[in-house]
Amino acid sequence: MTVFVLVHGAWEGGWCWRRVARRLRATGHEVFAPTLTGLGERANRASPEVDLESHISDVLGVLEWEELDRVVLCGHSYGGMVITGVADRAGERLRALVYLDAFLPKNGEALFDLIGEERRNQFLTGAQGFDGWRIPPLKAAEWGVTDRGEQAWLDRLSTPHPLATFRQPIELGGGGPRIARRSYVLATDYDPSPFHSFAAEVRDDPGWRSLELPCHHMVNVSMPEEVANILIEAA
Repeated sequence: MTVFVLVHGAWEGGWCWRRVARRLRATGHEVFAPTLTGLGERANRASPEVDLESHISDVLGVLEWEELDRVVLCGHSYGGMVITGVADRAGERLRALVYLDAFLPKNGEALFDLIGEERRNQFLTGAQGFDGWRIPPLKAAEWGVTDRGEQAWLDRLSTPHPLATFRQPIELGGGGPRIARRSYVLATDYDPSPFHSFAAEVRDDPGWRSLELPCHHMVNVSMPEEVANILIEAA
């Protein structure tokens, strides 16, 4: 039995892992899919002060209070920012890291440093037209989702995302243990995508397992069986 902790992307919540979690649990594994502060069912906790550090602390709290060890930690999209911070501080609790079409930041980088100017301006404009400190959700179609049912599900449950989480640079101490099992999964059908550069960065690194899935960005929604299998293999 393996313990999986699954960290969602921006505008989402633990609900977006429902299909993957169902498959993992069906094969006897334990799954935690926390919702980050200010999103999903925790949208009532949203405030201008919610930043990247808040979300890293959310996941560290799950590891500590659930007393989890030898965890396979997976982050999708923005969740890559979060799991990078968690791994830096609690690497001794982790068995493996999986980046699922996710950001892979270096010390001192914010998410806004890792996306193009056009997308950054889109998010800033969206926040200014909303309430100034939250970014309204993108439509599922913008992620490349074509299935009408999946579009409706994602659009219905997505919530505005705290702007400060995109602006705050990640602080990495680099003193934690190195995690030997690391995987990067690229969704090849999402274009334009900021994630190709991260996949290329680790592709020839023997310390990484590089994989691809023929899917749009919301790969955990549309290819849950394939994602579950990759997570099991990562352990």
